[in-house]
Amino acid sequence: MTDKREQSVGLLAALGCFSMWGVLPLYFHLIGPNVSPWEILTHRMVWAALLLTLFVLISRRHERVMAVLRQRTLLLALMASALLISINWGMFIWAVSSHHVLQASLGYYINPLLNVLLGLVFFRERLRPLQVAAILLASAGVLIMVVGFGRVPWVSLILAGSFGCYGAIRKRIGVDSITGLYVETMLLLPFALLWLGVLYAQQQAVFLQGSLFTDALLIGCGLVTVLPLVLFTMGARRLRLGTLGLIQYLTPTLHLLTGVFLFNEPFHQANLITFGCIWAGLALYTVDTLRAQRKTAAPVP
Repeated sequence: MTDKREQSVGLLAALGCFSMWGVLPLYFHLIGPNVSPWEILTHRMVWAALLLTLFVLISRRHERVMAVLRQRTLLLALMASALLISINWGMFIWAVSSHHVLQASLGYYINPLLNVLLGLVFFRERLRPLQVAAILLASAGVLIMVVGFGRVPWVSLILAGSFGCYGAIRKRIGVDSITGLYVETMLLLPFALLWLGVLYAQQQAVFLQGSLFTDALLIGCGLVTVLPLVLFTMGARRLRLGTLGLIQYLTPTLHLLTGVFLFNEPFHQANLITFGCIWAGLALYTVDTLRAQRKTAAPVP
């Protein structure tokens, strides 16, 4: 495959990935208010585990999985990352069902800047001046909302923090995304099945209790978890980091548009100021990333 063809495939894969993540609020909203966020979360774990098992078998990744399972340190790290991703998934589903999609959007706008800060803390990466300015702008936006308007965007902070720390752990251990997610979901699977059993015992479970459409959507939670990740892996292998970084803003932008125009969530002055600071910080971060990428790509005289 030619380089141009590779880049086209990567671009389409990345657009597909971030678009799917961007419309997840619509998907979870479609399931309906009769299903609790926690039942949706358990089904996301169960069906993702099933799909990933099939994918691992078809792609013959079982040796990679066994290699991870034989290393206690890796397994412990993946237990921690599994806990973090379950918190992230659960909080996101709860945010959609509780009409906090704007806060979810803000959390994923903050995430790239938080990753820079985590790089400093965990990997001793040096911060460039524009990165420092970007982080300060984002922090100012959050502080303005807290101090000036008395609102703590705790949903945003939990989403950004859990996903940022998840990414930091996964970066440190160096396990590929598919294998890592498979081990994580298998670690979470017993707890998901146990909780599902509790819901049935308390007659609070909805799955297989009525609507076939709802049942199909709950089963589909596995697909909307695994497919974007596969597309992300395809895109990440073929695109530059700067290009992938620009496309990732599609996800929180779609969340923002969904929250305001489809779910009619109020967009107050506090939101405008906070989002404005975050967007300004992201603009600086993007400029810095592109500049760094050009310097790296420039030929050495």
